[in-house]
Amino acid sequence: MSSVFNKMLNKTDSSNSYSSNSYLSHTYQTITLTEANDILTVTLNRPEKKNAMSFEMMKELIHLAKGLKKDRHTRVVILNGAGDTFCAGIDLGDLNDPKNAAMAMYELVKPTQSIFQKVCLIWREVPMPVISVTHGYCIGAGMQLALGCDFRISAAECQFSIMEAKWGLVPDMGLTQSALHLLPVDTLKELTMTARLISADEAQQFHLVTHVDDEPYQRAQALAEEIATRSPDAVLASKRVINRMTQQGCSSLYQEKVWQLKLMAGGKNRKLAIKKAKDNSVQFLKRQFG
Repeated sequence: MSSVFNKMLNKTDSSNSYSSNSYLSHTYQTITLTEANDILTVTLNRPEKKNAMSFEMMKELIHLAKGLKKDRHTRVVILNGAGDTFCAGIDLGDLNDPKNAAMAMYELVKPTQSIFQKVCLIWREVPMPVISVTHGYCIGAGMQLALGCDFRISAAECQFSIMEAKWGLVPDMGLTQSALHLLPVDTLKELTMTARLISADEAQQFHLVTHVDDEPYQRAQALAEEIATRSPDAVLASKRVINRMTQQGCSSLYQEKVWQLKLMAGGKNRKLAIKKAKDNSVQFLKRQFG
């Protein structure tokens, strides 16, 4: 038994060897990094686009998170947004660009997690707590990114929405994993089906937000410093075992991709939804899918 236990420890040690932190010195185009006292702040840095999530941002966030998986130095990550908004969702201009269409479709048909799912769910895999700090708007992809974090601290004025239905789409960035056990199923259905904007106070009532504060970054910093006083191994173990409690099977992620592919590739009402967002008189066709 002891030899088996030792092998398990050795396997853990070798698979989590100390990183040179080269990912911290990587040149990023859409995010910025600052580090102090073993607390890393990651800032979405497309303020001119309200930090809308482009393919480049998704790739850079995933690259960073993969580096953090091997990092034994960083104790807590704080994720926030530059400018007046945390994240206004997916960059529709980038998504609808013909040069990206083939890649988007490939991501939906490949058997593993899509880039859309990975960018939100990978924060559950890193070995340190991740705190999102939201302000302005946290909608669509931004909402799903925040839900992938361990804690969400919001400015009082922030507005939230699971907004995909407004554009004739379905949430496909890991919502079936990240929202599990956070709020009742009927509440999740209501927010998803209506694409309604809700206030930070409402988001907290629904358990989409951990804390609402007039100084959300300072609140996040205080929480990070408090966590950093505890054993990093105990913190890691807590994250792992509690995440295990809420782990969902792969079939739900597969359903996200299947339905998004249907809506994007052949959905007649999806095109009408885009028009209806600008002209409320546009009428939908009868339901296309059974």
